[in-house]
Amino acid sequence: MALLDDSSTPHVRLPVRPEHAGFAPYGAPQLDVPILLNVNENPYPPDDDVVGSVAADVAEAVRGLNRYPDRDFLPLRSDLADFLARESGVRLVPEQLWAANGSNEIMLHVMQAFGGPGRTALSFAPTYSMYPEYARDTATRWLTIPRRDDFSLDVDAAVEAIETSAPAVVLIASPNNPTGTAMTLEGIARIAEAAGRVTVRDPDGTAAGCGVVVVDEAYGEFRRTGTPSALELLGSHPNLAVSRTMSKAFALAGARVGYLAASVELVDALRVVRLPYHLSGVTQAVARAALRHADVLLAQVDELRARRDETVAWLRRQTRAGVPLDVVESDANFVLFGRFDDRAEIWQGLLDRGVLIRVVGPDGYLRVSIGTAEEMTVFRSALVEVAGL
Repeated sequence: MALLDDSSTPHVRLPVRPEHAGFAPYGAPQLDVPILLNVNENPYPPDDDVVGSVAADVAEAVRGLNRYPDRDFLPLRSDLADFLARESGVRLVPEQLWAANGSNEIMLHVMQAFGGPGRTALSFAPTYSMYPEYARDTATRWLTIPRRDDFSLDVDAAVEAIETSAPAVVLIASPNNPTGTAMTLEGIARIAEAAGRVTVRDPDGTAAGCGVVVVDEAYGEFRRTGTPSALELLGSHPNLAVSRTMSKAFALAGARVGYLAASVELVDALRVVRLPYHLSGVTQAVARAALRHADVLLAQVDELRARRDETVAWLRRQTRAGVPLDVVESDANFVLFGRFDDRAEIWQGLLDRGVLIRVVGPDGYLRVSIGTAEEMTVFRSALVEVAGL
């Protein structure tokens, strides 16, 4: 068999869209090191009972792979509604839930349905680095306003920006990535009300409707006691949506299941733009089996929350050249800390010792995901050595 030698293959200039030219694909480093604390994964794999249940349901689904999957997957949406009722005390009907291949695809559906040429998406920096890519990929104008110095959101400034720019979509990560900062229900409600008052217009001046607000609760299950979910606001704000994922708290990052809760009208708009049969029968089977074991899969959440708080407290006790580290309060399963003039060197020093964390967020900061007790012990020892704490 002849091997294709790419160096001898003729090359052409492809008609890449200008907004995509020169970009590299998104992705955090995937390196083979002992301690992986860089992408906010749950460090605990599913136990044997969960594995057995998932495997049995997947085997049954495989018997039907000659047929297309259920494209509206109401049984899964019903299971998700039941879970949210237990987790957040908010009862929704299945038609108010939507699911896709990770919350990334959920967000892309939102931008496809409500963004587009001549429309604006607004968010609050620093925040999740994929948001501007969703805007770019849907030819939506991307606009951000800065958070406060403590990374909380200035709601007055947010309302003013909404009134000025009339965004079609407002994206709020709460808890925010990469800072871990959560919003109050009062603040979210004010933003949803402001977006509901503006008129989104298409390039020809046609009034298209009000703005949509999406609260991204990818880390919602890790929020501290007393921090509410924006799900509580859905009944009074029909332009509001709340997205979640099974990647983090459910320890199913490899399954790629995200979902969104909103009004039936908003969900139906997402159903228009989804690809045919976008959620495979195998994915649906994995998600439903996992939801039956929600109590088991979420059993480590309290442990990880406690370890996060311990990590915050430990980092705040550390000083470098007599200056305490700056550590951000977190309602997620990670902690942002700094400030380092040489954060790349700190990151490399940790990597050299087998610990991978993330260079992300404002200059001078690093982010560490919360791992097992043993992994966090190694992280702390390595950081002391590398940073001279």
